[in-house]
Amino acid sequence: MSSTPDKAAMNMELFDDLQKGAIQYFIDYANPSNGLVADSTWEGVPSSIAAVGFALASYPVGVERGLLSRSDAIERTLTTLRFFHNSPQGPEPDMTGYKGFYYHFLDMQTGQRVWESELSTIDTACLIIGMLVNTMYFDQNVPGEREIRMLADALYQRVDWQWALNGGPTVSHGWRPESGFLKARWEGLDEALFLYVLGLGSPQHPLPEESYTASTSKFQWEKLYDHEFIFAAPLFIHQFSHLWLDLRGIQDEYTRQKGLDYFENSRRATYVQQGYAIHNPQNFAGYGEHCWGITASEGPGGKDKVLDKNGRTYFGYLARGVPEPDDGTLSPWVAIASLPFAPEIVIPTVEHFNRAYPQLRGKYGLTCSLNPTFQDGSKREQGWVSEFYYGINVGPNVIMIENFRSGLIWQLMRQCPYVVEGLRRAGFTGGWLDTT
Repeated sequence: MSSTPDKAAMNMELFDDLQKGAIQYFIDYANPSNGLVADSTWEGVPSSIAAVGFALASYPVGVERGLLSRSDAIERTLTTLRFFHNSPQGPEPDMTGYKGFYYHFLDMQTGQRVWESELSTIDTACLIIGMLVNTMYFDQNVPGEREIRMLADALYQRVDWQWALNGGPTVSHGWRPESGFLKARWEGLDEALFLYVLGLGSPQHPLPEESYTASTSKFQWEKLYDHEFIFAAPLFIHQFSHLWLDLRGIQDEYTRQKGLDYFENSRRATYVQQGYAIHNPQNFAGYGEHCWGITASEGPGGKDKVLDKNGRTYFGYLARGVPEPDDGTLSPWVAIASLPFAPEIVIPTVEHFNRAYPQLRGKYGLTCSLNPTFQDGSKREQGWVSEFYYGINVGPNVIMIENFRSGLIWQLMRQCPYVVEGLRRAGFTGGWLDTT
């Protein structure tokens, strides 16, 4: 492994541009009347509440990077928080939320549930933790910033995490008014570690400590490409909680037993992705030392799987991962979001994507995904490239570039008493947590 690049010495121009483009997405795709943010650049799509959470966390970064004035960021944040604070909550199917949770997708204008989407626990967690970023950043004793702190705190305390257990040991993925709770639960290594931290830290409806233990009891410890780690196939899973939580040097019971922390685990997962691309067992085009990044993403198959002229099968949206499922689709955004874990391999990889696939580059950074192998006999003889951006893809790029550069979001969350309490109740000790 090569040495970590010196941040002061390295050329950050490319990452500056990618981060600015990603922030611009949240400026351009937010409804100024209610703060809701479009799920993607697809025409006519609804708002994704996770994208709103990423927008809320991106506004402080925009202030720090000179893209937004503090007053503009305050106005945008207040508009969003006021909407959610005043939005209708109830068990009826046309509400915005229920029990403090919110539906995954909301109409951009009315804020009502669309697509018969679920009341999503993980997407609500993204929304809420974005609000908590605001409570820590907007800390001045002026009316607008005081209101931000009051509203965000009230919205966090309204979430009924205990209800989301549905009588079980772990948190349900969600609930629908037509059919009740979803069967799937957040357990094993997944994107929900930060959800449990929020739930455990709640002063009103806290999760029991046993819920976190029940989740980690489902972990898989595996060895791939010479790296032992807590396994999850899609790379985004190894990033999602790290967007918000500084997990460097602190350990829960499971990681203490394994002699690592979650940050180190994600570093190893990043190297596993590179190792898989170098070995390239299915002989996909483009894969290599500086061309990797397999995760849940859009793909060339559209709504249904398709065959290309060479007989390979490709899929549309799929939770891709290493070692499977893989259909040759790569996601540059997920490589960018690994920047804090392994900059020595991420930086040349992002530079390669930018240089080798100029068709990826657009107003908001690099588009969602590409598949250099896909050949359908049409104008896409050079492979398939997504034309679209998604809020939940560009958001991690804003945050992880900033965490690598300044640690801003990590520093803010280290000061949040709810996060600190949640981490302690989950059994985390060591490092910065012992001095807080």
